[in-house]
Amino acid sequence: MIWHLVAAIFAALGAAGIALVLRMISGKRLPRWIIPVFAGLGMLAYQIHFEYTWFEHKRQQLPATADIISSEQESMLWRPWTYAFPMTVAFSVIDRDSIVSRTVNDQPLVEFIFYRFEREYIERLNHQRYLMNCATAELVPLASENRPDTEALQVISRSSALYRTVCVR
Repeated sequence: MIWHLVAAIFAALGAAGIALVLRMISGKRLPRWIIPVFAGLGMLAYQIHFEYTWFEHKRQQLPATADIISSEQESMLWRPWTYAFPMTVAFSVIDRDSIVSRTVNDQPLVEFIFYRFEREYIERLNHQRYLMNCATAELVPLASENRPDTEALQVISRSSALYRTVCVR
């Protein structure tokens, strides 16, 4: 977080330097207030760039065995440009190396870890172990000691990216 503050400050200083040079080239005909305006625009441009490249940066950090299942894009009132270009704020990943397949009572079961990355004022990573019955497309989270939480049982679509990634390999 501190490095983003440092980067924003340097973006502001760089933009203010550009404004200062423009003012000198114009023979000081440009008003003085152009320098802090450029500094503010530099900070804003850095922040927008950072927010829009967050997803791609995180995706490059993932191992080759990780499959992105879904991503969420949002538009926000206090960021009006996101109505024209929605920003990715979260995505879900399954690492193929974490998938364990087995057969119990002639039912194909797959155990895997589901990762969810969220971009808020801080980055958040949540992970949960799941068990899926590929024959019935039932998904259940595993609670402590790898016991299924049957109250949270859900049936997912066979055409979903989660089902295709975990069951169709």
